[in-house]
Amino acid sequence: MEYEEPLFFRVMEYAAHADGDIIDMVSGNPDWGSPPALAAGLHQYADTGGREFQYPPSEGLRELREEIAQRRQVDSDQVIVTNGAGEANYLAMGRALERGAGSEVVMTDPVYPYYPGKTNMLGGDQVYVETARDGRLDPADVREVVSEETACIMATTPNNPTGAVYGEDTMRELVAIAEEHDALLVSDEVYDHFDFSGHFTSALEFDSDHRVVVNAFSKSMAITGFRVGYCVAPPDHVGPMKSRHMLTNVATTRPGQAAVLHALTETGPAYYQENRQRLAERVETFTDALDDAGAEYTKPDGGFYVLARFPDFPGTLENTFELVDEAGVAGMPGSGFGTAREDWLRFALVTPRVEAAAQRLADYFADR
Repeated sequence: MEYEEPLFFRVMEYAAHADGDIIDMVSGNPDWGSPPALAAGLHQYADTGGREFQYPPSEGLRELREEIAQRRQVDSDQVIVTNGAGEANYLAMGRALERGAGSEVVMTDPVYPYYPGKTNMLGGDQVYVETARDGRLDPADVREVVSEETACIMATTPNNPTGAVYGEDTMRELVAIAEEHDALLVSDEVYDHFDFSGHFTSALEFDSDHRVVVNAFSKSMAITGFRVGYCVAPPDHVGPMKSRHMLTNVATTRPGQAAVLHALTETGPAYYQENRQRLAERVETFTDALDDAGAEYTKPDGGFYVLARFPDFPGTLENTFELVDEAGVAGMPGSGFGTAREDWLRFALVTPRVEAAAQRLADYFADR
């Protein structure tokens, strides 16, 4: 089986070797810094030594799992600490496909590109549901494509790349569809701290044996390099998922888990509120400039991405490179997220230079 290198890496490499000053808006690496308690937790851990530097329990440090369980109002035995949200998604998708309930993985278009890649790796079949122009997912459209071969339904809320937030009615219906078709709903909620709409609803709000929730501290604590995520699974699925986790990763970073635990207990809501407000202001700044550039765009209800389409400038990889060379702004081609937004480009608002990037784009398209 052959695997394609994600376009992220091609664009990042091109931007890194480009001449001049390039504003990076490719990947979702938060720029605002982690909570101070995280570094304090690392310092404390560094002084422990001895057996504390050895393998942690495969499913995660007990204290961290208990803290997550208390916050998510589940039993700690349902929590598996993973190598970021990426592994958590892999465990959930693998569990869905290994049950003999079918081979199809239903996902949205546009789509976070690692979902189809993981589907290929796991031997599944991709089935797509196109979302509305604003990224809204209509559960009725999901019902039209699910079948007796549907093993898994992927949902991302707040969504990457559209910024859509799925509310209570949508999530309730997605859980119901999964139950009716003996599928697993895998709800990726890694951007849950960045909901601007007030309508975000976790799939954990609905008690069901047919939903797995995936999350991580990568975005909320601005620590994408720590690789500390988790999934919450129904009891019948936890055992097989733990086995897959142990066989592929053994465990995830012990110092990272210790630092995250300390930060969770010592960081108040002000840290998260400040960053959410920062992003909301960046969305306004960036989309105002897109208006000046005559662009069409999706204004996100959550997360930190904006999709934009410029007149007579399809969002191809070649045009993405042109923006790097001529405008000094690196974004992502829409073709990296499926077929529904191939004419668009995606920009990550995780840079303090959002206003400068927006002005560069406006100037560039004004001169074309």
